[in-house]
Amino acid sequence: MEEKKLDVNVSEEVAQGNYANLAIITHSNNEFILDFASLMPGFNKANVRSRIIMTPLNAKRLLAALNENIKKFEEKNGPISDNHTEPFPIMGGNGGLA
Repeated sequence: MEEKKLDVNVSEEVAQGNYANLAIITHSNNEFILDFASLMPGFNKANVRSRIIMTPLNAKRLLAALNENIKKFEEKNGPISDNHTEPFPIMGGNGGLA
């Protein structure tokens, strides 16, 4: 099978990226919505920096790609420590925080 090349262009503005230390994930029957936010220490208000909306299939593919990349990262750099002792709070029946 021939490998297809994908040409991906990133504008200068997008290449700068947005810092996020909080992800709010919700879903419906047709889509997953990922809100990436920045929560500053000592504050209880987070500002959403970016929203990504995708199909359930693409959300599942994203999960697989993240799992693969985390595995590769940990093989090279050692385990990623998760010092959180509390579970992620669930927002409603269709979402959660990460």
